[in-house]
Amino acid sequence: MSYKRFYRQLGMLLLLSSMLLAGCATTHADYADPRDPLESYNRFMYEVNDTLDDAVVKPLAKGYKAIVPTPVDRGITNVFNNLVDLTSILNNLLQFKFEHAASGLGRVMVNSTFGILGLIDVASVHDMPRYKEDFGQTLGRWGVAPGPYIVLPLLGPSGARDAFGLLADWYIDPVRQINPERERWGVAGLRGLDQRADLLSASKVMEEAALDKYEFHRDAYLQKRRSDIYDGDPPFEDTEDME
Repeated sequence: MSYKRFYRQLGMLLLLSSMLLAGCATTHADYADPRDPLESYNRFMYEVNDTLDDAVVKPLAKGYKAIVPTPVDRGITNVFNNLVDLTSILNNLLQFKFEHAASGLGRVMVNSTFGILGLIDVASVHDMPRYKEDFGQTLGRWGVAPGPYIVLPLLGPSGARDAFGLLADWYIDPVRQINPERERWGVAGLRGLDQRADLLSASKVMEEAALDKYEFHRDAYLQKRRSDIYDGDPPFEDTEDME
């Protein structure tokens, strides 16, 4: 079996297993949060992901942070941010945010040339803002409801809408175009490790401050996604009406 077929099947298995568990989960009329009717399953999957993170991902991220010099680490992050700007351009166009799309195109052109393929974020130095958008946000702007909160295996917090958006984002991801496959998945792994390493300090603060890590992650994710869809200015939401 090729790497491409294996990882495609793995990704579909993770998504379908979450949807199946979501569909088969027993809901209760008096669950605590109307956004999280699958809380029992979600808490279980959160613990699985958290255990895997503590045992494997976090130690690797700490080692990466200790070995890689800070300027190199920043350069790697900048390269991946430059690739994200490419997908953001498309999603801004789909949301009819033409000025944001033009700004993103300018960022990519400047960083890919003067920034040496994105290693240096020259655009930010010259006050060219990033307008990061993904397909989940695009669906939200089109009026698609977020659906129930779901913790995906390995991938973490999501929702029914955002889970579908993840598939679309991966389809248009520039990293997906890298050949051969071994190098493609190596780059994808480096990106995930770099992202986790950049979150080490934030996760330490959360572990010290949160009484319930699951609720903290869930509420932070849902609030951030709602803020992202409305560009930082979401309308008032009455939780009693939601219930």
